[in-house]
Amino acid sequence: MITVLLADDQPMLRAGFRSLIEMADDITVVGEAADGPEAVRMTRVLRPDVVCMDVRMPGGDGLTATAEITGTLDPAPEVLVLTTYELDEYVFGALEAGASGFLLKDTDVDSLLDAIRRLAAGEGMVDSAVTRRVITEFARRRAAPPTATSSDVPLTAREAEIVRLLADGLSNAEIAAELVVEISTVKSHLSRAMTKIGVRDRVQTVVWAYRTGLLPRR
Repeated sequence: MITVLLADDQPMLRAGFRSLIEMADDITVVGEAADGPEAVRMTRVLRPDVVCMDVRMPGGDGLTATAEITGTLDPAPEVLVLTTYELDEYVFGALEAGASGFLLKDTDVDSLLDAIRRLAAGEGMVDSAVTRRVITEFARRRAAPPTATSSDVPLTAREAEIVRLLADGLSNAEIAAELVVEISTVKSHLSRAMTKIGVRDRVQTVVWAYRTGLLPRR
């Protein structure tokens, strides 16, 4: 059973999300938080698999809470940021804080449940409506000095190739078809790459690749 913590300052929205999420037989909501600090406290106690986090909450914003959750808990739960805002600053800020996924609140039920399942499985995801803008922003911000370089944690040529295809938005199956290899081979290479660079999921792998200069400017 996948466990979820909901963090949103609006009780009606939390109730709505709880109702939608618990329609699934394999997902359950274990707690609700009304602001960022409460989300951090409840995450420490309940240890959910996924935290669905709002961005703007009067009692403490979701990006700060996300950074604290992903930066201080080991193992840290996956954080899915849910917001009514699709501004690049929120998307990029969420991923910079360590979120593994980003969805707009007006997404359909199936997409929400799929996102939770994907995050719980360690895959990560970003709403297709904002993916290209996120990648563009990664490239723009590369002007800042990186915290590491790709040579610090070298990937094999095949691992680097798979990470580049991943950044282009390809699924494991699409990468396998592109490289004419088995899907299991793609998974193995990607898993080893993620272990080498110390990230939890596909989204953070792309973040790392842009930070270190592995991916070319777009």
